[in-house]
Amino acid sequence: MTRSSIIVLACVALALPAAAQIVTNPNYTAPRTPWGDPDISGTFSSDDSNRVPLERPEEFGDRLFLTDEEYRERIAQNEERVAGLTEAFAGDNPRVTINPPGHWAEWGDEASRQTSRVIDPPDGRIPPLVAGAEDRRPLGTFQPAGPAESWEDFTLYIRCITRGIQGSMNPTIYGNASRIVQGPGFVGLQTEMVHETRIVPLDEGPHVGDDIRMYMGDSVGWWDGDTLVVRTRNLTDRTAVGGTRHTADLVVTERFTRIAPDRVFYEATYDDPATWTRPWTVGFPLVEKPGYDVYEYACHEGNEGMFNMLSGARADDRAAAGQ
Repeated sequence: MTRSSIIVLACVALALPAAAQIVTNPNYTAPRTPWGDPDISGTFSSDDSNRVPLERPEEFGDRLFLTDEEYRERIAQNEERVAGLTEAFAGDNPRVTINPPGHWAEWGDEASRQTSRVIDPPDGRIPPLVAGAEDRRPLGTFQPAGPAESWEDFTLYIRCITRGIQGSMNPTIYGNASRIVQGPGFVGLQTEMVHETRIVPLDEGPHVGDDIRMYMGDSVGWWDGDTLVVRTRNLTDRTAVGGTRHTADLVVTERFTRIAPDRVFYEATYDDPATWTRPWTVGFPLVEKPGYDVYEYACHEGNEGMFNMLSGARADDRAAAGQ
């Protein structure tokens, strides 16, 4: 099955309900592991969805896919962006400051046609917050607007602790690989950025006790036909989804379905009645990249960046005080 045929099938699926947004090829059968489970193993990347916004711009309405003309425009924007990065970080260009080299950025081999990563509700928008949830802001910021008084002024991500489940699976500037490994009764899910790994038992068994809370929660899984379903509970209330800090009652249900030899379609539904007025779902393909290796992320909270940002803020304080 070619990528272009997947796009055609995706456009045919446009009128289907959210639960049917996974586009399958009736002529494709997922391979099996030696013990009989659907084989979804491999090293995949979400790079092709890097230019797809999380929420759908309102001008697209309920339309999940770009037209041919809109798609050509996205490709042109992608190429312009890559060219700009290459020029900005080339040689002794004075625009280079503390940023990484331009070749670190990952933009995918083939831009996605999706208008948003949110596929349900049908308008591609995150549902409204319930009363009071808007006051629950994420902990810290990526770059504090004012002086950094302590390490807690920075997000858990910039502190190299976690990106949470949503952040780990969704594309960002670079490090967008997801590695899936399988064994009898278990699946391992590893993400490249911040290098987090979940070992998921496939017994649909009970979760750990309510008094145990973790940044990435407690995951259990099972097979629904050829789809791996992973349900995660026991999360903390210290991570954010869609820019809003959720409560500890958030339940995340992920679905992994191999839809072609080189790709798995990923879906995640976020359900927290104390945060959003209804559950909502993101979905996008994870594409296998030959030769894409996942190396150690080597990020830790006590790194030089954290020391320099905090010591620089204290230097600003002394300068402002005339010291």
